[in-house]
Amino acid sequence: MKPGRELRRAARVAALGVATGVMLPAFMARMAVAVPDRRDAIRDRWVRIWSRALLDAFGVRALVEGTAAPGPHGRLVVANHRSTADILLLLHVFGGAMVSRGDVAGWPLLGAAARAVGTVFVDRSSAFSGATAVRAMRAQLSKASTVIVFPEGGTSAGDEVRAFRAGAFVAALRAEADVVPVGLAYESGSGAAFVDESFPAHLARMAAAAPSRVAMCIGRAIPFDPTARAHGLRDRAHAEVVRLVAQARRIVDAGSTTFL
Repeated sequence: MKPGRELRRAARVAALGVATGVMLPAFMARMAVAVPDRRDAIRDRWVRIWSRALLDAFGVRALVEGTAAPGPHGRLVVANHRSTADILLLLHVFGGAMVSRGDVAGWPLLGAAARAVGTVFVDRSSAFSGATAVRAMRAQLSKASTVIVFPEGGTSAGDEVRAFRAGAFVAALRAEADVVPVGLAYESGSGAAFVDESFPAHLARMAAAAPSRVAMCIGRAIPFDPTARAHGLRDRAHAEVVRLVAQARRIVDAGSTTFL
């Protein structure tokens, strides 16, 4: 690896550690004295500051098309999954709680941060864990909160949107929540995009990469329909995400200079 890339990787990994290590205890101290009905707003504000700092540190420049204004109901945000940067971008735009794979809870520092902000952990190989996650999502959505999930159940190396799992949509229907579809596309050759690797390898490569551009297209919310079924809602959301990914691809390939 060239010295410049090695230096960039070291600086970005250090930024991740410092930002998380400094903000986490301060956040927990603030939450300890917060009144209960203010905690979600406080969490969202802190998470947005943290995620924005890391997007800047890792050189991820985004163009967001569409509105993310919350409504009176809970909202389940569903997106394709291309990169660790997706998590930062979605949290920055939407706030709320993420649904994450179960092993993240045990990671040094990042696991503690994820637990502190109310991440819903799920072991996708366990039916019991999946049912527990559905109940946790429903509880969050029933409070008119935002829950962010990647229903494919993992990352993909390209724009193909794999079949969605139905669990999150069961939670949305039971909580009478809206579903917000989101499509993400990274510029071709982006070092931030996943390319079939472990998380440590992905993070190391992303940290060493040149700045990357990503387009995020937010679709219209699919409102709660009491006659809907989980599989039908899942398939409708999947079709919308596929459409939005194609839209995001056109934007990111157009060479726009308006990325921030």
